[in-house]
Amino acid sequence: MAARLHALVVRSTAPEAAARFWADLLGRERDGTWVPPGDSPLGLRFEATDAPRQGPNPFHVHLTSNDRTQAETVERALALGAIHLDVGQLPDEPHVVLADPGGDELCVIPEGNRWLAGTGFLGELAADGTRDLGVFWSRALGWPLVHDEDGETAISPPGGGFTIAWGGEPLNAKHRPDRTYLELEVDDLDADVEDLVALGASVVRRRAGEVQLADPDGNEVRVRVGGQA
Repeated sequence: MAARLHALVVRSTAPEAAARFWADLLGRERDGTWVPPGDSPLGLRFEATDAPRQGPNPFHVHLTSNDRTQAETVERALALGAIHLDVGQLPDEPHVVLADPGGDELCVIPEGNRWLAGTGFLGELAADGTRDLGVFWSRALGWPLVHDEDGETAISPPGGGFTIAWGGEPLNAKHRPDRTYLELEVDDLDADVEDLVALGASVVRRRAGEVQLADPDGNEVRVRVGGQA
C-alpha cells in the first residue's frame, strides 16, 4: 500500500476567502484555493459550491494551543474573518468553536490538552466515523492506531505530530455530496485503488488520473496520481 494523505478538500461557498483565511492563520503560502501542507501532513483544498453547510461536517480541524494561547488563536482567527459558531457545545466545554469565511467549523483546543501534546498547530482532523473506519484508514495509510476504545479510534503517522480521530457511533446525519472529504496521492492508481478496495472501499467513478471511492462508512474519497496540479 502506497497511499499518502494529501489534502482535506472542503466544498466551500467562499473558496477564495476560506483559502486566504487558512493560509494566513496557518502561516502557509497558498496557490489559489490550494493551501499546501506545513507542520502537518495535511494540505487544504477549497472547491466552490452554492450549497450551504448542513449540520456537522464529516471532518473538521482542531487547532492546538501548544505554542500559543487559545485566546491568541481565537483573536487572530476572528480578525482574519472567522465567527463564533454554535454547534450545540455545552457552556462548560473548554474548546472554542469557530466558522471560517465559508461557514465551515473549526475548534481551538485550550492549553494543556494532553491528547494533542506534541502535535503541531494544526494538530488534529476530527472525523465522524465508526471503529471500522478508523481501522480502514490505519491500514490504508500505514499509520498505527494510537487510540482504540469504546468505538472511538485515532491514528497518527509513525513519527507522530498529527492525529486523525473518529468519534464512533452514533453517526451524524449525512448530506450529499459530502461537504468535506479526503484526497489521497498514489504512484500506481490501478494497483493502489485495488488495495483500497480490498480493505473495504468501493469504486464510485473512474476518470483519467483519478478515482472516486466510498470508504467503508460511505464517505467520499478521491485518489489521484501524485504530482498532479
